[in-house]
Amino acid sequence: MGSESFQKREREKRRQERAAEKRERQETRKSEPVEEVDTDALMERFRILSERYAAKEIDEETYEAERFEIFTALGVADARSA
Repeated sequence: MGSESFQKREREKRRQERAAEKRERQETRKSEPVEEVDTDALMERFRILSERYAAKEIDEETYEAERFEIFTALGVADARSA
């Protein structure tokens, strides 16, 4: 019977530790500054980029690189999949 009691206390201790870690992570996220994204400016930048590409003013590699940068800033492209 003592073993079951010990195991129960250990499980409860781990549960409380995980809850404390979760609270700490949430507090850390709340305190981090949120960077504002100027969606209108990024969309305008993409419009100009697309026009330049259509007019053959820039090559495809430049277009794709800048497009990826804009989309990543907008949050619609995953920066790790470059």
